[in-house]
Amino acid sequence: MLTRDVGRRIREKKDPAWPFRQIAPYLASADLTFVNLESPFSDKGKRTEHGLIFNADPANIAGLLLAGVDIASVANNHSRDCGSHGVEFTYRWLKSHGIEPVGTGESAAEAHRGVVLTRHGVRFGFLAYTYDQKNGNWRNTDDRIADIDIPTMKRDAAEMNRRCDVLIVSMHNGIEYQKRPNRNQIDFAHAAIDAGATLVIGHHPHVTQPMECYGQGVIFYSLGNFVFDQFQRQETQKGAIARVQFLGRYVESAEMIPVQITRDGPILAKSLHPAPADPHDGGAAR
Repeated sequence: MLTRDVGRRIREKKDPAWPFRQIAPYLASADLTFVNLESPFSDKGKRTEHGLIFNADPANIAGLLLAGVDIASVANNHSRDCGSHGVEFTYRWLKSHGIEPVGTGESAAEAHRGVVLTRHGVRFGFLAYTYDQKNGNWRNTDDRIADIDIPTMKRDAAEMNRRCDVLIVSMHNGIEYQKRPNRNQIDFAHAAIDAGATLVIGHHPHVTQPMECYGQGVIFYSLGNFVFDQFQRQETQKGAIARVQFLGRYVESAEMIPVQITRDGPILAKSLHPAPADPHDGGAAR
């Protein structure tokens, strides 16, 4: 989230990449780096100083570039905060800087087609979905944003599986500040793995939730905050990076790397309680 207090800090430091300075070397060292972009970019309107309608300065894309971000989900409840223009501008702004947007597109078909990126001969396919795109501000829906719907996701996954070796599904879903996934998260994530996904990467609750080994895949229900400004709660100041190593198309290891969120951006933390594999019983992670 690159506006509100984060935006103020950027302006104070006169450095649009400031929030990523400490964490960027770690992220940029990955072969492929994915994020959820919670705030649209726009070249119109006032920058967000407070509240829940986000409008990020386009210059702040510098942080994503410094961190080596390759692909960003823009399917979330803030996707339309800058209106139709913001949806279009964000999509094109990311593309023009070499970052692939996923979860939205210039058409509904493009939003659901997803993105394929190849690393070391392995084709990684990405799809992204959100539980809500209205954010309390819209009565209608924009079909250029992929909403969470299991039958639609299954159709998208079937098509994507013909184009990729590894399918990764981004899931913006859950209840804010809840430390365990709800039924909707679990059902959607399980359905995605059953449809052929290897990874499901979740966000929205603003706190970390368990990771789960399910079927032939791994689910990160919520990675919590990363670049954000929620300092009124202790739990929202702790996030995680999903670090997954592949051997060819197969997962060799998967873990949550703890992150501490500070006013100067996220830093690697020393400890994070291990998340149980089964979101229902609190057992040890497999």
